[in-house]
Amino acid sequence: MAPGAAAGDAREKFLPLTRNALIDRLTARAVWPSGQAAEARRFFRYLDFWRHQSYVARLLDLELTYEPFSPDSDLLITRKFTGEERIAMQKTLVAQVRALLVNANFTEIDKSQVEILTQGSFYGLDLSCDLSVFDEVAIFYRGASTRTETRRDARRLYLRSQEFDVPIFRRLFVLFKLKPFEVRVAEVMAEQHCERRQAERFVRRLRKSLPAGTSSDFVYMKLFKNIPHTDLEMVFPNTQVKFRFRDKLKLGFTAGSGVGMGVAGAVSKLAIAATPFGLAGAAAAFAGVAARQVANIVGQRNKYMMTLAQNLYFHAMADNRGVLTLLADRAAEEDVKEEMLLYSVLAKQPANVRDLDEIDAAIERYLKATFGFDANFDIDDALKRLIDDGIVTQAPDGSLVTLSPAEAALRIDALWDAYLDHLPDTAPPEGREFDARLPPV
Repeated sequence: MAPGAAAGDAREKFLPLTRNALIDRLTARAVWPSGQAAEARRFFRYLDFWRHQSYVARLLDLELTYEPFSPDSDLLITRKFTGEERIAMQKTLVAQVRALLVNANFTEIDKSQVEILTQGSFYGLDLSCDLSVFDEVAIFYRGASTRTETRRDARRLYLRSQEFDVPIFRRLFVLFKLKPFEVRVAEVMAEQHCERRQAERFVRRLRKSLPAGTSSDFVYMKLFKNIPHTDLEMVFPNTQVKFRFRDKLKLGFTAGSGVGMGVAGAVSKLAIAATPFGLAGAAAAFAGVAARQVANIVGQRNKYMMTLAQNLYFHAMADNRGVLTLLADRAAEEDVKEEMLLYSVLAKQPANVRDLDEIDAAIERYLKATFGFDANFDIDDALKRLIDDGIVTQAPDGSLVTLSPAEAALRIDALWDAYLDHLPDTAPPEGREFDARLPPV
């Protein structure tokens, strides 16, 4: 079962094909009555633009909520918020982002699964991440898949390579916000039963490892691609790289033998010539051996950190506000694909709400036969959006009355014409304005 998937159906709702590919197949002349194929294509293009516009409106509202929490903003601050207002806005922001991810057909990963998924890193890293330091954590994926990798096999004396499958997340989203310093200190005092000074020192030491500028005032969002399940922890800023057991054995053996040889050499030199020069030479030899072993340990750790940095660099797709823009576009695309599939069925034959399960299964069979993938088609949400836009009407007896392609295109045209007449006000209800040239009071 994919991480976070429902126990009853491990399939994702994500439809891994472009809307243009779907339009080409759904508007083929052979699948529509005479003359309607071109009208259906025109309606689908109208629907595509309309759906993206609806997400642009949501994105503008979301960006307004996110502005006080954005770590990348270069805009002048002209509005102040109380602590209670920030808490309320933070909850609103997280709820809006979660809704956007669900619309984009992402699946959530429960925090309790992170440690289970990250056993045995593909990149050879032993990672550790404490999620309790975060006030907000949300992890979503889309496109659980595998990719084939090769590496030399120890059982074949490293002479031949062996292929193996690596489970990956095609897209991985993470949202996190650090807990305020005082909140985290109070938690450490309660967990470790220590005094405040010790707790403050503990929290400060851990936060020194975070990137410069990281603050509990901000909400961070990241989007990655092709992340192995076992390296999920590497996308968090407080991830610590630890030595693997075999590296500990290797370094321990080389360090122990090197120090042992250094001690033996120093003792032999002392036995031969216990002069000041002999003592100095023995000490220098011992120091050289010890320094070489320390350099080996530091070099191995630097190798780990370089591997971690390179992987994040090549897997990163977007940060913070850029993530919101990308998610809104992906959500609009998923919506319109679902709507086109459902409309193509409802517009060609009479249907009733009692037939939805059968229609759902038929669409899933079509996707499997045409594109070769299994998907859990979200028929309920697609039908709701078509009804809300007036493309489909549900009669009292449950019958679903669907506009023809030409009528549906005219309906979208009318919605566009009336859109600006009913544009909602996006002014935030929280906070207060102040003159940015003067210090806030």
